[in-house]
Amino acid sequence: MNYAHGRILKKAGRVLLIAAISLGSSSSLSVAADKMKLTFNWTADEGDLGFILAKKLGFYEKAGIDIEFEEGRGSSITSQLVATGQTDVGYADAPAALGVAAKGANFRIIAPILEGNTSAAISLKEAGITSMKDMKGKKIAVCNGCSQAALLEPLLKANGLERSDLEVINVDGAAFIGLLTEKQVDVVLSDPGSISAPLRDRGIDTTAIMYRDNGVPTIGLSLIARQDKLEANPDLYKRFLDATLKGWDAARQDPDAAADALLEMYPKANSKDAILWSAKTLIIPALCIQGAKTLGDVPEANWNLNYELLTKYLGLPTTKPIAEYYTRDYLPANAPSCP
Repeated sequence: MNYAHGRILKKAGRVLLIAAISLGSSSSLSVAADKMKLTFNWTADEGDLGFILAKKLGFYEKAGIDIEFEEGRGSSITSQLVATGQTDVGYADAPAALGVAAKGANFRIIAPILEGNTSAAISLKEAGITSMKDMKGKKIAVCNGCSQAALLEPLLKANGLERSDLEVINVDGAAFIGLLTEKQVDVVLSDPGSISAPLRDRGIDTTAIMYRDNGVPTIGLSLIARQDKLEANPDLYKRFLDATLKGWDAARQDPDAAADALLEMYPKANSKDAILWSAKTLIIPALCIQGAKTLGDVPEANWNLNYELLTKYLGLPTTKPIAEYYTRDYLPANAPSCP
């Protein structure tokens, strides 16, 4: 081989090497992120702050996830969308989700985000009802089918009251605010985010006696996913939960930034003042229950108490143990700590 021919071969080799390196770099940069759809329990509000802030701060992107948010139409419908594979992850109230799962849906709770529920007995502040004992002899509005109504009996029992101590009326939940402000009832059983927050925007103060602090600590909004999807791509769900819990940790540390992120993405959400009030009063305190060590996980004793309450009062069948409804397998080892 002559000198000129050798130079040509060396030059060609360098060109091929550079091309190979370039191709490899291009391939690694162009690897598509995993697409995931998260369906909320309802229209976007302060209950979704952690997810939205996680996206705003790039936590999902850094985890290699292209996340899509979808607003929901109730926890039961969101649970059904998960069960039928129409969404990758659902955000649903745990009792509602377990009710769907009990009918044969093959999904698991993979992380309780609101470890405590946000249900409450709500009254006008001027009424002076500050404890469960103060509800004796009062007129209480409940809505048929609502978990707050279904759990009224254990709430009363835990506080030394009987149903006969109250005057209970069944009405459409949409009428709660009007009945309360017109003083046709003394108390409504609902979520303060739906009652206290809008009334606060109107300059009307309320008192909310929380179920979770008065003997009924059912688990609140939780993430659910189908068992077959979890098993097919466990790493994806682990990355998703890691990014999500980081987002919720950031939201509890800086609710103002979380509220801004929510309004940037969903301008029709509540006013910033209402969002911050609900976040600080209802949502952030529910992220960690007593005895919990990290976000996204609750103590075994709490699961067992939930099972007892749900089987006794909400019709959850006893055909399988509570351990078959949830899993800790996808939680990050370094999840943000409680409180």
